[in-house]
Amino acid sequence: MSLRINSEAPNFTAQTTQGPINFHDWIGSSWVILFSHPKDFTPVCTTELGYMAGLLPEFEKRNTKIIGLSVDPVDNHERWAKDIEETQGHAVTYPMIGDTDLKVAKLYDMLPEEAHGEAGGRTAADNATVRSVFLIGPDKKIKASLTYPMTTGRNFDEVLRLLDSVQLTAKHVVATPVNWKPGEDVIIPPSVSDEAAKVKYPDGWKTVKPYLRVVAQPNG
Repeated sequence: MSLRINSEAPNFTAQTTQGPINFHDWIGSSWVILFSHPKDFTPVCTTELGYMAGLLPEFEKRNTKIIGLSVDPVDNHERWAKDIEETQGHAVTYPMIGDTDLKVAKLYDMLPEEAHGEAGGRTAADNATVRSVFLIGPDKKIKASLTYPMTTGRNFDEVLRLLDSVQLTAKHVVATPVNWKPGEDVIIPPSVSDEAAKVKYPDGWKTVKPYLRVVAQPNG
């Protein structure tokens, strides 16, 4: 299966550190960040899980749930969580999926269907492509995805910025420019005519080029 933006996020049932879940039911009416790891007790992932734990209140303000996944059993996750809190200073209070049969990794196209074996017989290198972030909307559609190599820690401040942009553009017919941050000017898409823009933005906008119109970020 090839997942693209606006593909439905595949549903699954799985064991997590907070009990069994049906993924779509667990999402409910929230946004979700699903981020995956090739193995427990790996150094880069240890720093990532701890940083996400510290950012959790920011995601909660945005009606966004966090869920991790690692190709290892849940009891390993629980032991790993102790190391994460000790070394990173934040307790992991979001659920972690145990994907020992590789089912979820395959569903999300992070491993090929022909990948075989259980978690215990596989190394982090075997699972190197299980290093993705999926941003999923309340409609259960994939809004964005990122994949990193094992040697490069992910920038979760950027994931938070991405979430802000996706939530804004889902609510208002705008686009965000390069390096945009909340509160900065946004772009009126070419699909919105000048006549329609006058209604939406009575205070006007700046026309850099006919196809590049900049306006203050809408509120609400």
